[in-house]
Amino acid sequence: MALSDDPNWLVNADGVESIQAVVCDLNGILRGKRVPVTQAEKVLKGGIRMPLSIVGVDVWGEDIVGSSHVFASGDMDGICSPTGRGALPINWTLKPSAVVPLWLFKESGEPFLADPRQALANIVRQYHELGLRPVVASEMEFYLIDAEPDHAEPPISPYTGKRLDSDAILSIDELDDFGEFFSDVYAECERQNVPADSAVAENGIGQFEINLIHSDDPLKAADDALFFKRIIKGVARKHGFAATFMAKPYGMRSGSGMHMHFSVIDEDGNNVFDNGTAEGSEVMLNAVAGLTRAMAESTLLFAPHYNSYRRLRPDTHAPTSISWGYENRTAAIRIPGGNPKARRIEHRVAGADANPYLVMAAILGAALVGIRNKWQPPAPVSGRAYLSQLPRIPSEWGSAVTQFEHGAIMSEIFDQDLRSMLIACKRQEIASFAEQVTDYEFSAYLEIV
Repeated sequence: MALSDDPNWLVNADGVESIQAVVCDLNGILRGKRVPVTQAEKVLKGGIRMPLSIVGVDVWGEDIVGSSHVFASGDMDGICSPTGRGALPINWTLKPSAVVPLWLFKESGEPFLADPRQALANIVRQYHELGLRPVVASEMEFYLIDAEPDHAEPPISPYTGKRLDSDAILSIDELDDFGEFFSDVYAECERQNVPADSAVAENGIGQFEINLIHSDDPLKAADDALFFKRIIKGVARKHGFAATFMAKPYGMRSGSGMHMHFSVIDEDGNNVFDNGTAEGSEVMLNAVAGLTRAMAESTLLFAPHYNSYRRLRPDTHAPTSISWGYENRTAAIRIPGGNPKARRIEHRVAGADANPYLVMAAILGAALVGIRNKWQPPAPVSGRAYLSQLPRIPSEWGSAVTQFEHGAIMSEIFDQDLRSMLIACKRQEIASFAEQVTDYEFSAYLEIV
């Protein structure tokens, strides 16, 4: 379980010398300060300050050139308050430590809505004002890879001593090969109060999926997803290999997604998506309509990186069309079958590389807009959605940035500070990638053009 909020507990914890005081930036990367454990009270009482611009740096941690949130504004500080998660133990490093999750507030005490966790909290508050609570769960896919090469290469099995060389979906043997790794993952998840459920071997070599149990607190669910990724990476290093949540580490193999399941309950605990049938309620259809209308302009949040768009290709177990359907995994939005009391929406667009707070805020926010406006969705798709003449999810990074920038629904969901910071961040990253000449490009053109 999570460590106590009592600073004396941390000071006296066996072997803990330091605390990582962290906020989550727009790319889903933790940034912050290493603080001596003797300063635990300062961290846990909201005494840490960091620049508000820290959430808007690019993926390499560089300031955004010309950003009004940096030099033009004096690069002002924000107040870093604990999220309520407490201090979380870290045992995979050489010396044990603890991480304290924080989120940003302005000097006035107002939430800084460009902080991705604050953006999600703002959406959740709007549900609560209507007497509703979203219930959220995530499916997290990742690859284990060899830690030595500079490129993705399958790991060597600790059990057989041989490098993995085949896809092994739902293979029990492959789970057994990495049994000690998974045992440590589940132990760390328990220590950090991350509700890890079943694990399966997925489609790619060394690819796995672990589901996180549903929660009626979306903020905790997003926290869980963020810290789950960190646990996976840390435990992998401890076992001598690496883990990646890249959307597409191998060009010709399955990508890694972060599928989000959600339903909505009322004040009496009733699932408002359930009308006793397989079709779902009118409220559910309104939510689906909001999601489909917002799909193109919210794609940047589901596919935030250069590599993300390699995953969104036909016949790759990832969606390419703006579509929904019943029990249809080729559609972007799937309505799972089963007991109507558990009727829910599965949103299948986000890659594992996305920021869980922004993914959940975009999905829950778009659904709420659809519910408020009583929008009706297009007809559900049957069969292979890849072949249908349907509107397409943006397949190019720059187009996704532009559609996010001009999206009316996104402007309703997200604060202008967050939108301007994210747009500037992504345009700087796009410019940086555009300047790089790859080895493949060099070899292709060097002597023939």
